[in-house]
Amino acid sequence: MTITKEKIEEFIPQRPPFVMIDNLVEASEEMFMSDFKIVADNIFLDNGYLREFALIENIAQTSSAGLALTKKYMGRKKPDGYLGGISKLKLYELPKLDDTIYTVVNLIARLENMFLLKGVNYLGGRMLMECEMKLAGV
Repeated sequence: MTITKEKIEEFIPQRPPFVMIDNLVEASEEMFMSDFKIVADNIFLDNGYLREFALIENIAQTSSAGLALTKKYMGRKKPDGYLGGISKLKLYELPKLDDTIYTVVNLIARLENMFLLKGVNYLGGRMLMECEMKLAGV
């Protein structure tokens, strides 16, 4: 693990109950990967399924943690960043309670502290959702 669940809050600005990432499994300058187990007390569960905006938040938090780690913000608490926009969003399937999703985020472009990223959530090799997002100030 690159960043474990016990330390993930040092790399993202969100706090419980809004944390939607467990572990940052892998991180390089161009790609980040995380995992997240959906548990019963998740505030975004609806009839046993995780809502769409939780998947978007999972991609954003994976991006934030990966950028914080690769930009050497280690030790800096609560990195600040802003979601500037979401585009090309396609939803294929929603995960349910007790599923563990894996998220892969690829860096498409960077201009100083602005980033264009493509994120995809997976469950058992099936694509759940994909989108592009713009992050600034991470």
